[in-house]
Amino acid sequence: MDRFVCIHGHFYQPPRENPWLEAVEVQDSAYPYHDWNERVTAECYGPNTASRLLGSSGKIRGIASNYEGISYDFGPTLLSWLQSEAPEVYAAALDADKKSNEAFGHGSAMAQAYNHLILPLATTRDKRTQVIWGMRDFRHRFGREAEGMWLPETAVDLESLTLMANQGIRFVVLAPHQASRIRRVGAADGEWEDVSGARVDTRRAYLCRLSGGVAMNVFFYDGAISQGIAFENLLASGADFASRLLGVFSEAGDEAQIAHVATDGETYGHHFPHGDMALAFALEAIGHGGDARLTNYPAFLEAHPAGHEVEIFENTSWSCVHGIERWRKDCGCNTGLHRGWNQAWRAPLREAMDWLRDALAPRYEEAASALVHDAWAARDDYIEIVLDRSQESLERFFAVQCTAPLDDDGRGRLLKLLEMQRHCLLMFTSCGWFFDEISGPESVQVMQYAARALQLARDLFGADLEPEYRSRLEVAQSNLPEQGNGALVYDRLALSTEIDPVKVGVHFAISSLFDHDDERKRIYCFRVDEQEQERVEAGALRVQVGRVRLTSEITLEGANLSFAALHFGDQNMVCKVRPYEMESHDRVMAAVKEAFGSADVARTLSVMDGFFGEDSYSLSSLFRDKQRSTIDLITKAALKEAEAMFRGIYERHAPLLIFLSSVGAPAPKAFHSAAELAINAGLHHSFEGERVSRESVLALVEAAQRTGVTLDKPGLALDFQRALERLAGSFAADPDRIEVLQAMVDAAGIIPHLPFNVDLWETQNRYYRVLRETLPLMLRRSEESEEQARGWVDRFLALGDLLHVETG
Repeated sequence: MDRFVCIHGHFYQPPRENPWLEAVEVQDSAYPYHDWNERVTAECYGPNTASRLLGSSGKIRGIASNYEGISYDFGPTLLSWLQSEAPEVYAAALDADKKSNEAFGHGSAMAQAYNHLILPLATTRDKRTQVIWGMRDFRHRFGREAEGMWLPETAVDLESLTLMANQGIRFVVLAPHQASRIRRVGAADGEWEDVSGARVDTRRAYLCRLSGGVAMNVFFYDGAISQGIAFENLLASGADFASRLLGVFSEAGDEAQIAHVATDGETYGHHFPHGDMALAFALEAIGHGGDARLTNYPAFLEAHPAGHEVEIFENTSWSCVHGIERWRKDCGCNTGLHRGWNQAWRAPLREAMDWLRDALAPRYEEAASALVHDAWAARDDYIEIVLDRSQESLERFFAVQCTAPLDDDGRGRLLKLLEMQRHCLLMFTSCGWFFDEISGPESVQVMQYAARALQLARDLFGADLEPEYRSRLEVAQSNLPEQGNGALVYDRLALSTEIDPVKVGVHFAISSLFDHDDERKRIYCFRVDEQEQERVEAGALRVQVGRVRLTSEITLEGANLSFAALHFGDQNMVCKVRPYEMESHDRVMAAVKEAFGSADVARTLSVMDGFFGEDSYSLSSLFRDKQRSTIDLITKAALKEAEAMFRGIYERHAPLLIFLSSVGAPAPKAFHSAAELAINAGLHHSFEGERVSRESVLALVEAAQRTGVTLDKPGLALDFQRALERLAGSFAADPDRIEVLQAMVDAAGIIPHLPFNVDLWETQNRYYRVLRETLPLMLRRSEESEEQARGWVDRFLALGDLLHVETG
């Protein structure tokens, strides 16, 4: 069979890590999830590891990993997040590459240029580092060399292709409109055929000859079908999806043909809900249909080498009709969501970043050359440290790179230099220019990377380049009058997040007031090397005194601080820190405790001021996640009191509210608010325990309907989902526990009565594993007249009906 199908998914998320903490902090816009990475994982990355295949009854008849049947690339920065925050999804993505290698003879995963910057807009040196980092990250994770590499936004130029070919990359994937002309391999110079305007035959591989005697294989994806997947609702039907792919083939000629598409991987579940299921259906239909075979790019290329050469249009991409202008000027490309806005801010933002890069490069080269054999080769190899910051990895790096052994200060200086360069790469991440507004989170993110690079430059060289950087941002006008210009956005939203080791120590001190932990080992990317703490309480007041020594695992910079933190109710607190001095520390700590022990807050503050100085910190100094959890802790008692009060008001006046709702009369706002808080709180609490009470949940749902209150549907849906997942986890760990099975049946029986949809993906996964592994044994036991086994089977089959899983 000479017909092949390949579906490529480009899986990527804009980086969201706080550059100083190396962690994604809470994002309210992703509610009810912690952040957008978590939300997209729940909607897309996870479901594609175990996508549902439905039977004629509409129930689940099978579960399949889509990654095993498609070609795919994951952004290295996204894989890093998945590795720590969604390890099962991460493992499935890696395992799929091994499975595809067994099926096709080549792994389906492709590498990606490291942090999704637009390669044609980068310097030659930065292009090289991006390619090397992307390849080494791939090798570190997938355990093999990458054969193909995804170009961010498919933005291409010949220099980038040459650098990739010289590093061993064999193929890339481009959009059809990026092809200029083609000819058969070996044809004369005058035999070129113009294929501009997306007229290239996408059903074969092409060879792009490059300088230096190297070449790159190029696949041009089917533009019409890819457009249909991404924007035209093609994923509404898996059958239609498969049919469109199979309709690509021509009956003429005997050349092998490949029907292939490429879209953002997030299309399959995030952009298009349940798009993963359409993909799973199409993969199964094509794989079992006999009209074509599934394959991946390197497998097709090995069996059917390129017989045609191609010349490309340089400085083009798949998401800007003007080439690559979307990432450097107001070309007219935008999301279409904000009529009347402009993107004139893109040019000065690009110019500011280019200036900063060029200002820091010679400083880096001069300083690093005093420490290592080759400053830029050291940067290329620094990816090995980014991937593994263990002491062993550091020792290997220093031994290979350094011209002489370095002391701790020298090592810290070298790591700061390399981190400065890493942030000079990260600040060009394409998302910073893709969207509509300079104060948007993606543009702020790249400015945060710039702020970190500037901070490191100050520490390293004493050079304050920030005024010049800000002056270049001043001409970047926001579309939002309240935001002003790029410099003001930088000050408010980027620079305001800057931290240093002292601020980490402050975070430690304040959080210790509420979360006393003598065994705390780390705060984000800072290691807690030593700590001494002591707490004194007097009623609702408390003071925490002590010492903490912290070290950054990234740059080895640190702080050794004495601290005192005083909490005198609700959000009211004062924290003070200063460098630790052995001679005075114990004496002053004793004085603070003695003053506080006498219940004299004024005297306590006076003693703290005398030793630590006037600078003080408060609850607002905590990092965002801890600040939120501390606020929750502080308000818990008050909220519990408020809930009891409002519940009492609601219960006393519920009949009146129900009557008013039944006759269409508006309820007094106070009564309606009391009912809304009481009912929502009651439902949230119902989903918190080990078991879910069907009676109480249904009563509260009915009450919400009868009183006309608005439910917190996203939050309640997630709470109930996690309650089911806890039960499913207990059941899967010990399927013989019939009481847990019954609790699952009771909880799942609530689902049809809820006024919101519940994500059953993980619960169904666990049920499906028990269905395959445990049900056959229980059926045999029930046939042997074991009454308990029969009861188990009956409940299990009933649960399958409630979870929409075929059990026959």
